[in-house]
Amino acid sequence: MKFTPGDIEGVIKEELARYEDKRGWLIEVFREDELMRELYPLMGYISLTHPGVTRGPHEHRFQWDHFIFLGSSTFRLLLWDNRPSSPTYQNQLILIAEEGHPLRVVIPPGVVHAYQNQGEKPGLVLNFPNQLYRGWGKKEEVDEIRWEERKDSPFVVE
Repeated sequence: MKFTPGDIEGVIKEELARYEDKRGWLIEVFREDELMRELYPLMGYISLTHPGVTRGPHEHRFQWDHFIFLGSSTFRLLLWDNRPSSPTYQNQLILIAEEGHPLRVVIPPGVVHAYQNQGEKPGLVLNFPNQLYRGWGKKEEVDEIRWEERKDSPFVVE
């Protein structure tokens, strides 16, 4: 499969404002008046990724991910449009979330994604998906296709 560099329909990317004063800083990670109703989070989590570590690539069948790259390091985010019905099918988008410049990236179902901490310090990432992991009470199948576990995966992080 050959991918073309370019934007991907439905992916929302936006630098977040960081408000600093003598006490520290504050970042608004989401607001109800700035999100489409179908993207309202149903859960949230924070992860720490060590330098040089890659998470993914994987995709979801139904879930939208709502990542916030907070920093203390620099992240490289790779996205591949794997939706045959999309006008941007087989496009690849690479984004950089630099330390000190928090970035929000909302990823639709069917868009394969991976991120890598390219900095020298551990980095924090928040996610506020619009689906519960493994459903209500964690009793359902995981809504995930883990491309990183397939030797023949066309989605390669270099």
